[in-house]
Amino acid sequence: MAAGQDAATLPCVFSASGGDGENCHAICDMLATDDRAISPTRFHNSVHNAAAGYWGIATGAMTNASVLCAFDASFGAGLLEAVTQVAVDDARTLLVACDTQYPEPLHSTRPITDTFGIALVLAPQRTAHSLAQIRVTLTDDPAQQLDDDALESLRLGIPAARGLPLLRAIALRQDTRLVLAYLDTQRLAVEVTLC
Repeated sequence: MAAGQDAATLPCVFSASGGDGENCHAICDMLATDDRAISPTRFHNSVHNAAAGYWGIATGAMTNASVLCAFDASFGAGLLEAVTQVAVDDARTLLVACDTQYPEPLHSTRPITDTFGIALVLAPQRTAHSLAQIRVTLTDDPAQQLDDDALESLRLGIPAARGLPLLRAIALRQDTRLVLAYLDTQRLAVEVTLC
């Protein structure tokens, strides 16, 4: 892990705008037949916390894992939850925000354009692996748009990609204040200071 942390020791926040699109589709397909027998494994993977469970199994983590869903506001909600955990618990926290596509006919109702994920380790103090310090507040300023058409298309088409302006600022090594999409009436102002 680039953050130089033992994954098994990190409390986690998993955030997604919905469940596994392919799995949801397969269950709906099965329920639309006369058989209606759903595989126990398929059902097990349909729960929203499946990703956090598999993370714990893969890493051996026995730490707390928060799992949340806030539709299009899921990246912002996950970021707020992770920042709050860092501040309250004075401990490093892993934020994982991800979304997957739904096949048709669900895609017509919930058109997520692609699969996308972001993972950030947030810490209360700077470490040798820290890239930036962030400060998050609520604002009613409009969300920042990206000047790259391909990145802006991702930002608009995938809820987890609402964090792209933050990743871009860190990757370009820019001290900046940016505004991330969150709720219809509130956004997240993020002050980025490079380490």
